[in-house]
Amino acid sequence: MANAASGMAVEDDCKLRFLELKAKRSYRFIVFKIEQQQVVVEKLGEPNESYEDFAASLPANECRYAVYDYDFTTTENFQRSKIFFVAWSPDIAKVRHKMVYASSKDRFKRELDGIQFELQATDPSEMSLDIVKGRAN
Repeated sequence: MANAASGMAVEDDCKLRFLELKAKRSYRFIVFKIEQQQVVVEKLGEPNESYEDFAASLPANECRYAVYDYDFTTTENFQRSKIFFVAWSPDIAKVRHKMVYASSKDRFKRELDGIQFELQATDPSEMSLDIVKGRAN
């Protein structure tokens, strides 16, 4: 099913992998990219991978979508998990790619039921672990 604004389709594998992350916690993160007019899975992060591994998997000069399953302990000492959606659009990415990712983001995000927070980042400092911690608490 294509997005009227951008003509972008979402590969079924994207939704399947997201459900596995959400329900089974099979992955720590998933990186998605747009390839040949559709959103596809580019990388699956193993459950033991860190936030630094996640951040390092986003290319410095290309846009991506990603989801990250963030585990934390509340001030009341409860274990919690929040799923973050990251719209990665570095300043040095090509303008056309930024436009395609921006115009497809909302529809793609709607396909992934269970996202609790969204971060839009143009450089690593805008998605630092401190920012994630602050949004989760």
